[in-house]
Amino acid sequence: MELTITQPDDWHLHLRDGSLLEAVLPHSAKQFGRAIVMPNLKPPITTTAAAVTYRESILKAIPKDSNFTPLMTLYLTDMTTPDEIKLAKKSELVYGVKLYPAGATTNSQDGVTDLFGNCLPVLEKMAELNLPLLVHGEVTNSNVDIFDREKVFIETILEPLVQRLPQLKIVMEHITTADAVKFVESCKEGYVAATVTPQHLLLNRNALFQGGLQPHNYCLPVLKREIHRQAIVSAVTSGSKRFFLGTDSAPHDKRKKECACGCAGIYNSPVALSLYAKVFEEAGALDKLEAFTSFNGPDFYGLPRNKLKIKLRKAPWKVPDCLSFPFGDIVPMFAGETLEWEASPC
Repeated sequence: MELTITQPDDWHLHLRDGSLLEAVLPHSAKQFGRAIVMPNLKPPITTTAAAVTYRESILKAIPKDSNFTPLMTLYLTDMTTPDEIKLAKKSELVYGVKLYPAGATTNSQDGVTDLFGNCLPVLEKMAELNLPLLVHGEVTNSNVDIFDREKVFIETILEPLVQRLPQLKIVMEHITTADAVKFVESCKEGYVAATVTPQHLLLNRNALFQGGLQPHNYCLPVLKREIHRQAIVSAVTSGSKRFFLGTDSAPHDKRKKECACGCAGIYNSPVALSLYAKVFEEAGALDKLEAFTSFNGPDFYGLPRNKLKIKLRKAPWKVPDCLSFPFGDIVPMFAGETLEWEASPC
């Protein structure tokens, strides 16, 4: 079996910087035409000038035979100004502003502490200029159970935000719950959408503990119950335009995953398209795969769809146990397992 589809984009990607950027970028550039690049570096990308500099370092690392285009983002802080939003929009290089609640995930310590108290003028300017807000949708209150943090964020932050600024475009990133599916589907189409990762389509929270603690299945937002996984699969395979591909591929050196306080993040770029194809095939919805991977994202962002095509071929291949680089090893998602679909350029 073979499918030819429009080249996909990745609407949520961590490329890191330095030697890690150079190591992982080719995996994304091989399969995706564009990617929304996350800004949570050290220090974070909080200004348009920093985003331009980061973009230049990415461009230098792109393989010469690739058409990959990085789409830059800013990291929202309590100190971000409306003038910075105007600069970002004017640059034509920044495509969104990322909301990390302070302490929610990797390198989020500089994130927002009070969205409505500190950032409302910025959000109003974003709505005016049609610059999307990209949301890590979890509260960070330690009194809220980690498995409930997405649900509580929707109730206390997102629902009031949509009511207050209905013209603000919002992407709820890497959704993990039936609550998120219900919220996105309840909003006006074209204004609120969601990215979905391979791990939240294929794994539930049992995958963290089967056969012992599994650090390479640990990500944030954390994997949830099976009922939530099923709800997300149903949503993305339904043909809805509100959901699109965002891998949240997040590379870490193996030593930083397999340690006493391991980092959150799953590196899935080398296997993402194979895994998305698996999900849609198992749901009997391969005819809807192309819209999810290649149409819904650019349509939401107001960008043209890619013109190039890729092939997805039913050809079993084994995922490497690890990927070795001079600085160390990275363990990819589903390491050592055999996958049924293989992606290649036309």
